[in-house]
Amino acid sequence: MSDDRDPTPYDALLLLSFGGPEGPDDVVPFLENVTRGRGIPTERLKEVGQHYFLFGGVSPINDQNRALLGALRKDFADHGLDLPVYWGNRNWAPYLTDTLREMTRDGHRRIAVLATSAYASYSGCRQYRENLADALATLEAEGLELPRVDKLRHYFNHPGFVGPMTEGVLRALADLPAEVRDGAHLAFTTHSIPTAAADTSGPVADHGDGGAYVRQHLDVARQIADAVRAETGTEHPWELVYQSRSGAPHIPWLEPDICDHLEELHGSGVPAVVMVPIGFVSDHMEVLYDLDTEATAKAAELGLPVRRSATVGADPRFAEAVRELVLERAATERGVPAERCALGDLGPSHDLCPIGCCPARAPRPAAAGADSPYA
Repeated sequence: MSDDRDPTPYDALLLLSFGGPEGPDDVVPFLENVTRGRGIPTERLKEVGQHYFLFGGVSPINDQNRALLGALRKDFADHGLDLPVYWGNRNWAPYLTDTLREMTRDGHRRIAVLATSAYASYSGCRQYRENLADALATLEAEGLELPRVDKLRHYFNHPGFVGPMTEGVLRALADLPAEVRDGAHLAFTTHSIPTAAADTSGPVADHGDGGAYVRQHLDVARQIADAVRAETGTEHPWELVYQSRSGAPHIPWLEPDICDHLEELHGSGVPAVVMVPIGFVSDHMEVLYDLDTEATAKAAELGLPVRRSATVGADPRFAEAVRELVLERAATERGVPAERCALGDLGPSHDLCPIGCCPARAPRPAAAGADSPYA
């Protein structure tokens, strides 16, 4: 097998995601999984679950992951990459531990892991590594031979992620009325997190105001805005804004909120806005409700034309990017030089999370890092 399609030492890929309810009866149990250990009353979870109940209690993330699974398997098969792809979730079926147990019993011993989060942060990286460590500890207690798991690097600036996002913005702009299109602003949105978590995101060298989390999003937003200008010949002002805040009011979180931003833009005479969810791989509930429902309703109240650009989802170019990430990491593990695709100013991210990277809220074992107990 040629090096350009040799996944050795990996014998499987695990798609690791957040999970979501598949019906009304799943909503509260799902939210109990998400908030376990925080002591949130069931009645409060029912209130929070109204976002899901508006859509029949079904999160779109599961169907998006099924579509991505299909796209990955097709891409791998089309390119002669003999690597089975499994799917496991943090908070709902198929649960990560069950999937990892299945992979272990199927004989897989070296597993590459793709998390459906493109950026550095505790919840987007370190917590998934903690989940992997928890699952491995369970399998170890069951007497199973443990596989080695390696999380693939952050892909926020990979061409296969940035390219589809850019095309989505171009399509959204084209869908605006012609009389407001050239004056439209771009609102790049991502999940708000506590400022303390942002400031400590990424390796220690990146800690500071906003940390790697903000820096990476700004880099991607700049790339997309530049590409849109090159394609259209029009300069569209842009800003990075936030959505989906869920924390206590007294704890500082990243701002401004998308709805506040829309009000500010309308007040300053901006004729239209394209909301660009660069922080999300797929159209899950934060996109479906916070942007398509809540922010769009705010814009309608203001009389402000808005469009929302598409996420990457199961775009074939993203599936190709995942294949490249797997083969790149496989070559590196074999000691073979490999091209590491990355756009923008930050370059390709690290393969192995260093000690101190996106530190835990409380000390917990985490797999697939320099501090992993499962080397």
